[in-house]
Amino acid sequence: MPAPQGSQDVRDLTFSPWDYGVFALMLLISTGIGLFHGLAKGGQKTSEDFFTGGRRMSALPVGLSLSASFMSAIQVLGVPAEAFRYGAKFLWMCLAQLINSALTAQLFLPYLERRFSRSVRLCGTVQYVVATMLYTGIVIYAPALILNQVTGLDIWASLLSTGVICTFYTTIGGMKAVIWTDVFQVLVMLAGFVAIAVRGALLVGGPAEVLSIAANGSRLNFADFSPDPRSRYTVWTFVLGGTLLWLSMYGVNQAQVQRYVACRSEREAKMALLVNQAGLFCIVASAVACGLVMFALYRHCDPLLAGAIAAPDQYMPYLVLDIFGSTPGVPGLFLACAYSGTLSTASTSINAMAAVTVEDLVRPRLPALSPRKLTLISKGLCECHSTGTERGDTDGPPLPGGVLGGLAVGLALSLWVAVGATLYPPSAATMGVLPTWGTLCPPRNVTGVTNATGATALPAPPPEPLRPAILGDFYSVSYLYYGALGTLGTVGTGALLSLLPGPARCPQGVLWWDIVRAAPAGVPKGDSSAGDKATVTQVLLERPDGEGTAPSDTAKGGTVTESDV
Repeated sequence: MPAPQGSQDVRDLTFSPWDYGVFALMLLISTGIGLFHGLAKGGQKTSEDFFTGGRRMSALPVGLSLSASFMSAIQVLGVPAEAFRYGAKFLWMCLAQLINSALTAQLFLPYLERRFSRSVRLCGTVQYVVATMLYTGIVIYAPALILNQVTGLDIWASLLSTGVICTFYTTIGGMKAVIWTDVFQVLVMLAGFVAIAVRGALLVGGPAEVLSIAANGSRLNFADFSPDPRSRYTVWTFVLGGTLLWLSMYGVNQAQVQRYVACRSEREAKMALLVNQAGLFCIVASAVACGLVMFALYRHCDPLLAGAIAAPDQYMPYLVLDIFGSTPGVPGLFLACAYSGTLSTASTSINAMAAVTVEDLVRPRLPALSPRKLTLISKGLCECHSTGTERGDTDGPPLPGGVLGGLAVGLALSLWVAVGATLYPPSAATMGVLPTWGTLCPPRNVTGVTNATGATALPAPPPEPLRPAILGDFYSVSYLYYGALGTLGTVGTGALLSLLPGPARCPQGVLWWDIVRAAPAGVPKGDSSAGDKATVTQVLLERPDGEGTAPSDTAKGGTVTESDV
C-alpha cells in the first residue's frame, strides 16, 4: 500500500461493522468489570468500600488508574496533532509530570487527611462539583463531535453508549470498578497508539526514516528554551507551567486523592505515583510518536491545507481511517482507544463528585445515616452527577487556611485570561506553529498558498479587532501558564488578606516539616506498615475552632475528600 498523501476526501472514510464490533467489545468488557466488583463478595457494603475500595488496593492498579484519569479522548486526539504542529518537544511534558509526582509524594501525601475551615471546604466542594460536571461533559461530547465530523459516527449513539455504560459500572462497582476498568482502558489506549505508530512507520520506510523526515521538518526540536511566555510550547512552559498544571490534578484533585487513600499505606500510594509516572510516559511518548509518523506520512500534503479535514483535532481519526481503511477491525481499535480515555476520565469524575457531595454536604447534616443508606445515596449521586455537560478553563485551587478572597481572585484571573484567549486567539506565528507543505496536494483541493519553496500556509486570517497591545500579549500567554496565574493570584491575594487583621499565630504542628517530623513518632522500628499509617493519621490535630478532624475520626475509617486537602 503506498503512503497516504493527505488529500483523500474525509467523506470517503467511514467505520465498518467490524470496527463497531471492536468498540462494542471494549464497552462490554468494561461493563463486566463493573458488574464483577459490584457483585463479588456481597458488593459495596459501606461508603468507604464504594469510594476508596476499602483502602486495600495495591500500587500497580492504582498507579495505572492514576495515569488513565486525565488521559481522556481529548488527549488521544489532541496530543498527536500537537506533535504534528509543534514538534516532539511535547515530550518535555513528561518532565513536568515527573516533577509533579515527586512533589505530590513528598509534600502533599502527608497532608491528605488535614481539614480546614467549613467555609473553605464548602466553597471548594461547590467549585469542584460544578467544574467537574462541565469538564466531564466536554470529555464525552467533544470526541463524539469530532468523530462525527470526520467519520459520520452517530453522535447520539456514541454519547448514549459511553454515558450509560460508564454511569452503570461506576454506580454498581464503585472505586474498585473504576480502578480496574482504568487498568484495562490504559492497555487499550496503548495498543491503539502502538498499532498506529507501527503501521505508519512501516508505510514511511521504518522508524529511522520517520526520525530523519521529522528532523528535516524541524520536528525534533527539544532544545527550545525560548523565554517568551506566548510561545505555546517551550522547555519553560512545560517545566514551570506544566508542573503546576499537573500538580493541581495530582496534588489536590479529589479524583486522585481518592486513589491515594484507596492504597493500603502511604508507601503504596507513593509507589502508585511511580507506576503512574511510567504509565504517563508510555502514553505521551506513544502519542508523540503517532504525531511524528503523521508528519512523515503527510509531509508533502497536509490534510488540513488540502481541505480533507476542517480542524487539527481531526488529524488522528483521519490518519487511522486513511492507513487502516482496508483492514477491518483495526480502526475500531482506535475508536476503542479514544473512548477508553473518555470512559476512564468520566467514571473517575462521577465517583469523585459523589464522594465530595456525600462527605461534605450529606454526612455532616445527616450523621445518623447507616452505612447501607449512605452507600445507596452515593450510588444515587453517581447517577445524578453523570448528567453534567461541559466545563470551561476556570479551575483555581482553593487556598488552605480559610481566605476565600484568594480563591475568588485566582478564579477570576484564570477566567479572564481563558475568555480573552478565546475571543482574541493568538496567531500561529506567536504560538510557534511549525510550517507544513503542500507540494503534492491536488491544486483544486489546496486551500492555502504555496510559495516558491513549496511551503503552504493557511489563508490570511481576518483583521484582528482593535485592542491594547498589552492585552494582546496577555491573552496570548501559553495555556500551560493558566494554572500558574490562578495559583499566584490565589496564594498572593490570600496571603495579603491574611495580613490585614494583623499577624496571626500559626497553630503548632500544621507546617509540612512539623508533620514530617511528627509522623514517625512512637512507631516501633521495623514496623513499616505502622509507620506508613502514622504518616497520615497520627499527625492530625484538632483545630482551635473545633472544625478540624480528630485522629479518632480517621481511625474509624472516615473517607477523605478533595476539599480536605
